[in-house]
Amino acid sequence: MKTTNLMIVGVGGQGTLLASKLLGKLLVSEGYDVKVSEVHGMSQRGGSVVTYVRFGEKVYSPVITEGEADYIVSFEKIEAARYLSCLSNKGKIIVNNQEIDPMPVITGAAVYPTDVLEKVKESGVFVDEMNALDLAESAGSAKAVNIVLMGRLARYLGIGREKWVKAIEETVPAKTKEMNLKAFELGYNYEM
Repeated sequence: MKTTNLMIVGVGGQGTLLASKLLGKLLVSEGYDVKVSEVHGMSQRGGSVVTYVRFGEKVYSPVITEGEADYIVSFEKIEAARYLSCLSNKGKIIVNNQEIDPMPVITGAAVYPTDVLEKVKESGVFVDEMNALDLAESAGSAKAVNIVLMGRLARYLGIGREKWVKAIEETVPAKTKEMNLKAFELGYNYEM
């Protein structure tokens, strides 16, 4: 069984840690050997965050190097571009087309690039772009972007929808369960 390499990238405060926890729980319940890395970057609000998730029959290291990622789930456009070199030539990027200004833009030292996703697409990789923020808000909370993106990822991993639902129910706080399940369905059913 081939090891699958997946990266979850975003900005601190977007819920990347909950997404990786949910994914890890699901993959372990499916019988995979799973390695999830420590978060690299600044996990407080505003800093770039990346989590590596590797799963297969036997996985020895959590780290994904350049050209190895089968999937990148990007919570923000610049983060998709930042980690593009990690994607394999047959890899896929699922990207939330949201813009979150990094610190240099906030301080006025830089300008947010207007064509960041166009450049990613011009590289020839498969890009599944969506407005996950709008979908999350329609589910009930902007904080559900992470679950919308996990819903989209579910379309590619080949693990049954009902197993994702069970993992969500076991991972999210009880008071947010229905909203998160709606967010998952919106991401899963989104048409490109």
